[in-house]
Amino acid sequence: MTDQTVAHLQMIQSVVSRLAQNSFTYKGWAVTVVSAILALAVQQSRALYLFVALLPTLAFWGLDAYYLRQERLFRKLYDGVRTTPGASQAFSMDTSPYATQVATWWGTCWSKTIAWLYGPLVIILLITGLAYSPR
Repeated sequence: MTDQTVAHLQMIQSVVSRLAQNSFTYKGWAVTVVSAILALAVQQSRALYLFVALLPTLAFWGLDAYYLRQERLFRKLYDGVRTTPGASQAFSMDTSPYATQVATWWGTCWSKTIAWLYGPLVIILLITGLAYSPR
């Protein structure tokens, strides 16, 4: 493996690391924001807050899926550079050739690591919101 290939792989790996960190951060923010709004809604007995909390939850869900998809694309690029002789000559960071090899954004929204966090958050907000809503 040439020094040029190693440098290219290091560039790609740094992007993958940043994307993974973004995904981790979004998960933390989603839980924090939803917990805070849930506590506020229960304390003030306002079901509307619970339904408002759906907006940031869905936004974090979509952003997290976006970053996970980008991470997967860059992992494919990494494998392509690693296994293809001469692929690092242009130092390309173009992931479009791998777009069909990775799930779409919508498909990524339903991956285990995403849906098993945000799905229950949405369900909890809906159930709690309906339980606290006036009859």
